Amino acid sequence: MIEKNKIKILFRHRSMEMGGVEKVMLSLLNNLNPEKFDLTVLLSLNQGELRNEFPSHIRKVYLTDGKEDFSTNPLVQKFQLWKRKNKLNFFAKNPSVIDNDILKEQYDIEIGMTYNDFEMVLNSSNKKSKKIGWFHSEIQLPKLQPLVPKILEHFPQFDHMVYCSEKIKTLMHEHYPNLKYPKESVIINAIPIEEIKRKAEEKITDIPKRPVFISIGRLHTRKGYHKLMEAHAKLLAEGFSHSVVIIGDGEELPNLLAQQKKLGVEKSFIFLGNKMNPYPYLKNADFFIMPSESEAWPLVIAEALILQKPIIATDTGDVSQMIQDGKTGCLIHYETQEMYKSMKEFLTNEKLVSTLKKNLETIEKEFDNQKIFDAVEEIITNLAKK
Repeated sequence: MIEKNKIKILFRHRSMEMGGVEKVMLSLLNNLNPEKFDLTVLLSLNQGELRNEFPSHIRKVYLTDGKEDFSTNPLVQKFQLWKRKNKLNFFAKNPSVIDNDILKEQYDIEIGMTYNDFEMVLNSSNKKSKKIGWFHSEIQLPKLQPLVPKILEHFPQFDHMVYCSEKIKTLMHEHYPNLKYPKESVIINAIPIEEIKRKAEEKITDIPKRPVFISIGRLHTRKGYHKLMEAHAKLLAEGFSHSVVIIGDGEELPNLLAQQKKLGVEKSFIFLGNKMNPYPYLKNADFFIMPSESEAWPLVIAEALILQKPIIATDTGDVSQMIQDGKTGCLIHYETQEMYKSMKEFLTNEKLVSTLKKNLETIEKEFDNQKIFDAVEEIITNLAKK
């Protein structure tokens, strides 16, 4: 049973595929004070590479099995997916069943870690709990527009909204100045510095021919890997030998593989899939590149900084606050030609690369994790008192 003198917190989230939001949630779960808080995670799907990575003191509850637990028989799997969809639809229409029959607890605070979780948090049958939303998205992006009306409907219903970057908050207010906003805070993502450095020491053997550019992210169109591949092919055609490694998975993979074959770069533009520990690949690469169309405060940039990798990154979200252009990395626009030029510069300008590496030697001091966790704890504690 949960101790009555502790604040009871429920994180609601879809699943635990490898991603920045999932890492942020795990960071909070690992660092929020267990003497003050009792923490529970409710997953809609017990799915994803990180589904068993919760610390031992966290109560984990899930509504349905993940694909990892499904049959390998395609027909049986199709039936299991249909059954799971119906089950989730039932829970969506009957939220009290989740609270009364599955969770069997009443919580002081309920948290949605992304806009996909907002509806589940706000539909909770526990009307006494305070609701916190976490927002990571640039509201003006074209691909987000079908979801914007629902996001705007949800925002005023929260007791507190946390933005992971100042730019995300600014864009929201610029585009929707008349929205009734709840109380707001900007809290950047915490970086597990010692864990990153320790995991980076793991031995690997599948790093390709050097020099190597590495990128880590889900394979979505907005991540810009199709543009990066074009830049890579152009450099190869001009005689600049190098490899590109992509760590991640997603629905864009079939299109990227088709492009890879069309450009003839199967041996030099390499998809390694998801890795539970991507850090040794990051450490053993020469450069990090993030070609995204949009980001907020990308955790992967911080990870690359910690491992002192010279970085090329699109100037999106709060990336310009994380990287000093020309000093700790190079900022570019979301254009193939700029990716090409910056990659060529890294391959040919030894002085620039040496300068970046020298400036990265003391980068750790810029990250203050405890300040981040203290800010989150203060928000939760103040809400619980109301």
